[in-house]
Amino acid sequence: MMNIYDPAMVLEVKERLAKLTPESARQWGKMDAAQAVAHCATSMEWAVGDKKPPRMFVGRVLGVIVKPLALKDDAPMRRNSPTSPDLVIADARDLARERERLCGLIDRFVAAGPAGCTRHPHSFFGRMKPEEWAVLMYKHLDHHLRQFGV
Repeated sequence: MMNIYDPAMVLEVKERLAKLTPESARQWGKMDAAQAVAHCATSMEWAVGDKKPPRMFVGRVLGVIVKPLALKDDAPMRRNSPTSPDLVIADARDLARERERLCGLIDRFVAAGPAGCTRHPHSFFGRMKPEEWAVLMYKHLDHHLRQFGV
């Protein structure tokens, strides 16, 4: 299963991130490229434990059902998948700065390995094993890179 602990996947993600420009046109959604990269960086902050989001009520009900479906294989996330309000980025961001921040967080997550992964529950999916976080982080990054055609 593709996950962000795999060095080949890290290289692929970083190469794709390098192709993003401020002019990259989105194929769906509302965020521009810099906002999407900031959004991804914020989700990585969840994975490394820098931010601890509150549980969503709907996640307490549906998260246990949706999590195994979302993480069962290498199928990409669907377009316009819902997101946590804590991950919405509405203000203007600098793409180069956000890309650097995201790459640093990816490197931190990978270097720390499973022992460095947060134990705090995901806001929607609830408790997750480090390997589940690694799969989710890859799928999430891939989702937003596909959003901009890279």
